[in-house]
Amino acid sequence: MALSVKTRSPSSAVTGPRRAALTGYRWLLLAFLLLGGVQIFLAGLGAFRLGHPDASADVAFAPHRALGFAMGGVALVIFILALISWPGVRAIVASAVLFLLAVLAQSLLASLADNTVIFGGLHALDGLAILCIAAFLYASARRRGRAG
Repeated sequence: MALSVKTRSPSSAVTGPRRAALTGYRWLLLAFLLLGGVQIFLAGLGAFRLGHPDASADVAFAPHRALGFAMGGVALVIFILALISWPGVRAIVASAVLFLLAVLAQSLLASLADNTVIFGGLHALDGLAILCIAAFLYASARRRGRAG
């Protein structure tokens, strides 16, 4: 006599607050990616504004800096929603890395770039890594949503 074991897909087990958190997680990742595009635009705007005689670096990059701090806050909320919705260990770890890169690494690299320009380049590469991680998380969350 064979025992039959019914299995459920992970997404079909998600109900109530976890489902709401997962939905918020997906939408916030999409918003984060869109903000990343705006952030790249603002960096370019700041770089070319530096050529203007009335613009200092502080003024030229103020919108880029402000949005970067806001994106750090969004990355924290993404991490919290990932912990609540539990999209998997890989997504939890990637969300934590996203938060650490967006908050700590970006600020550190930007401040170090004031004295050594190589850190400015690393700041830009870190921004690219942040967007790649966010895109990976968003694609994974969408696949998970389709499976359920």
